[in-house]
Amino acid sequence: MGKKQSKEKRKEYKRQTKKNKRIQKQFEQQKQKDDNEVKILLLGTGDSGKSTIVKQMQILYKGGFHKDEIEIYKNVIRSNVKSYIKTLIKACGTLNIEIDEKNRVLSQDFLETVRKNSPEITEELREDLKTLWGDKAFKEAYTRRDEFQLPDAAKFFLDQIDTIADKNFKPKEKDILFCRIPTVGVKEINFEVNDHVWRLIDVGGQRSERRKWIHQFENVNMLIFIVAASEYNQLLYEEQNTNRMQESLQVFKKHVNNEFFKKKDLVILLNKIDLFKEKIAKYPITKCFPAYSGKNNFEETSKYIKKQYLSLVKKKKKRKINCHFTCSTNTDMTKKVIESVLNTVIKSDINRYFM
Repeated sequence: MGKKQSKEKRKEYKRQTKKNKRIQKQFEQQKQKDDNEVKILLLGTGDSGKSTIVKQMQILYKGGFHKDEIEIYKNVIRSNVKSYIKTLIKACGTLNIEIDEKNRVLSQDFLETVRKNSPEITEELREDLKTLWGDKAFKEAYTRRDEFQLPDAAKFFLDQIDTIADKNFKPKEKDILFCRIPTVGVKEINFEVNDHVWRLIDVGGQRSERRKWIHQFENVNMLIFIVAASEYNQLLYEEQNTNRMQESLQVFKKHVNNEFFKKKDLVILLNKIDLFKEKIAKYPITKCFPAYSGKNNFEETSKYIKKQYLSLVKKKKKRKINCHFTCSTNTDMTKKVIESVLNTVIKSDINRYFM
């Protein structure tokens, strides 16, 4: 009886030992996975370019876009082209820009009959789109787009109406980068570089989406805040009397100093720098920063804007902060910036390990 019980105890001990080793192995594997996984959170207000950065990561590290994704973007681009024309027609009325007499009836019919959310573009509609976009009133309205809501990419697509309307139209990577679909909820892209698994989290930047941000704050290794530098003279979609960059500054101040991030590396991307260079030659930044007294050139104004964001960061000595000027639709420029960002994370991890 005693020998039988002793034998059972030994068997149970072996089973338990084997189980413990298995659990320990799983724990070590998970720990190694966690050590090699880096979570980067993208924050920024609406239309800052966060989603474009995510698309660039898909191009650079995931082999581009799948067939079904390309089909979705094709339909969105076609719908957007009609939406842009409708917006420009209304803007001409609001801004008292006179549409050519022969196109007035056409523009009114377009407003009343064309479904902007439909991806279909008939031959007749293609000609109507070209005729209206060819009207000098629409070009004038476009140059004054800071006075109403129109994406900067509108001209890029309206200039290629024939291509977009073609039945065999297949968006290229550049088309997809310029195509804007507001982020709703949370989007994540995972990729492997330098023996690390990177998790890039993109959350919607519109006001209605920001309440969801806090759910992504845990276990973040780096925070990237994106600023649309060119929007210093534009107003919010959601509130027509609030400057976009002033809104961005307030959102930045609130979130970069959050307890979750106070010791985390911070990267500020001053995006759309190509558009900023075009604008600054015509529109002073005093519309956003009345106290600015420097020259209205790129060098001084960009340095001033950078300083405004950096001045809002508390406890600078406890975290590594980098600021880059970039254009998220430029793949080569984005690649250089992203490589710099990834290397910063790896170096920070090494420093923390040995210090």
